[in-house]
Amino acid sequence: MLELTSRQRKRLRALAHPLEPVVLVGQDGLSEGLLQEVDRALLAHELIKVRMRKPSEKDAMASELAESTGAALCGLVGHVAILYRPHPEHPTLEI
Repeated sequence: MLELTSRQRKRLRALAHPLEPVVLVGQDGLSEGLLQEVDRALLAHELIKVRMRKPSEKDAMASELAESTGAALCGLVGHVAILYRPHPEHPTLEI
């Protein structure tokens, strides 16, 4: 999992504010297909929001999602997790 400073996480949360969630976690939870979709979205956008359906499990689910995709969990706002993973060859976000 990618480690960020609190200042970097704060900057990324600010950048993510106007974004809409690109992946929705349904009742099936973290399936292999969902993890692949999150991986593709991170490769395309670097900074994404993921909306989770089950509020009781959102902390554990967000951490597992970040760990499984090699991304950093920048924040959890309500039922929405903010994930960041720089592009391996051409990063576009300056943090």
